[in-house]
Amino acid sequence: MSLPLHTLAAGSASSVTGSILGALALIVAAAYVFARLAQRVRQPVVVGEIVAGIALGPSVLGLLPGDLVGLFFPAEVKPYLQILAQLGLVLFMFGVGYQFDGSHLRGHGRQVTTVSLSSVALPFALGAGLAWVCQPWFLRSQMKTDGLLVPALFLGAAMSITAFPVLARIISERGLQKDRLGAMAIACAAIQDFLAWTVLAVVVALANATGPWPLARMALWSLAFVIGLMLIVRPGLVWLLAPERRWAGSTAVHAVLVVGLLLCAWATEAIGLHSVFGAFAFGAVVPRRRIDETAPEVPERIEQTSLFLLPVFFIVTGLSVDLAGLGWQGLVILAAVITVACVGKFVGAAGAARLTGATGREAMTLGVLLNARGLTELVILNVGLALGVLDSRMFTAMVVMAVVTTIMTGPLLERFHPKSGRTVAPPLPASRTRADAGPSTGQGSRDLVSQDEAS
Repeated sequence: MSLPLHTLAAGSASSVTGSILGALALIVAAAYVFARLAQRVRQPVVVGEIVAGIALGPSVLGLLPGDLVGLFFPAEVKPYLQILAQLGLVLFMFGVGYQFDGSHLRGHGRQVTTVSLSSVALPFALGAGLAWVCQPWFLRSQMKTDGLLVPALFLGAAMSITAFPVLARIISERGLQKDRLGAMAIACAAIQDFLAWTVLAVVVALANATGPWPLARMALWSLAFVIGLMLIVRPGLVWLLAPERRWAGSTAVHAVLVVGLLLCAWATEAIGLHSVFGAFAFGAVVPRRRIDETAPEVPERIEQTSLFLLPVFFIVTGLSVDLAGLGWQGLVILAAVITVACVGKFVGAAGAARLTGATGREAMTLGVLLNARGLTELVILNVGLALGVLDSRMFTAMVVMAVVTTIMTGPLLERFHPKSGRTVAPPLPASRTRADAGPSTGQGSRDLVSQDEAS
């Protein structure tokens, strides 16, 4: 006697729900354990969480007897994890945009501009050149583009990025917020990330467009989106979130911000760009002063939600990383990627700083700081993987590079940073550097130094 179809469907849905809950429990537990281990060796929490994602994927768990990866993360569960990962990513990128402070770009002059442009141009050129050198080894069956232009532009943009939030966290933790080098590094990272995300937007448009007219249409819609945010959305939020409104309060502010960031993420996805662009742009135009007056706790709530979901993003990333599948060609690519990433950033930043008047030790310190990648790099890499401009080997190599450059920042900073120096820059506002902070350790998320590093 066969069971009714609706009974079978209900049983299947219940089984998938149970598998999702079990997978989430494993993800949160693994992320916590690896994060604590990372802290014990004085590394950012993001390093531990990325390693947890790699460990639960084919690189480690897949090497054990039995199909443990398939057991813990069955095929029917992965699409739901992808959705949760994208939601956490969108919420995180809203926080990055919200905490971006343009005041870091003012008052530092020619040296900051020179260092910023140099530490973007050199890594970009080296990354594009690496794509040209490695193209015979690309696994074209895993890529959606046949030419070299889009992969070259993408690798150039990915090599150029500096993780602005993790850099701000490191600077605060190391007591550099009142140091001239700390202020310079923050200003340079802000300019670099703006340029890199602009190039990435162009790459996404080129990858998704099927001809000159679709590309032009995408560019026009993107321009209209940005203009609409500045001329309509921001003034509308200023009026809507004014303290004198009778609906002013945390509940209304929370609803407005979440709805706004999700709509903007949907808009850029519909345009043909990635959803992260919309969430970041909305966060950047939100009137922070209004929110600080009416409901300053709301951005922290959104941040905490993103920090709960980001381990899912790390696991989804780790499931696409296969260190065992690199082979000798992959190992060569991995060595080349790490070398290009470190040389491009370090030489580009340190060389420009030295030529514009910095001492040798100051120049090396700046190069070390701007070489940090963190979670921002993983965001870009997942965009590239979704676009099909990266194969699995290059993706794995780039993820490892993001971990390595983040790990090496702390020890190298201790080696090169001057023990004394003239303090001329104002301290960084802690409320603007929480984008990559992890769960609170007991003093609340308003205390930056007491937070774990999630990026």
